[in-house]
Amino acid sequence: MLKKGNKLYSILTGKCPKCHLELMYETKNAYQLSQTLKMHERCGHCQTKYKIEPSFFYGSMYVSYGVGIAFSMAAFLLTFILFESSLAESFIAIVCTLIGFMPIIMRLSRNIWINLFMSYDAELVEKK
Repeated sequence: MLKKGNKLYSILTGKCPKCHLELMYETKNAYQLSQTLKMHERCGHCQTKYKIEPSFFYGSMYVSYGVGIAFSMAAFLLTFILFESSLAESFIAIVCTLIGFMPIIMRLSRNIWINLFMSYDAELVEKK
């Protein structure tokens, strides 16, 4: 399912969108909060520049809204429908989910955003 060459692979793993060989982030652990959004300037394998232009990743804030809604809906469905919790308890579950998964949501949004503008290039991988 998750194979190199698939955009979903790059989005879910945080790998370079061009070659899928190197992690875009300086640290793999998203929960090192001071390092959550620190990215390499370029890919060490294909030299793809991640920050295409200044403020490039501001657009990922729009994506994070949608990703946050998806996480919120999942929390709501689990608590309200599956566990038959009250509306207030479901609201608390949504807030806790958004706070707990915020580093993941931020990285996932950046991964989606950069993959909208870049695609896997198999020739780059073959040359290396």
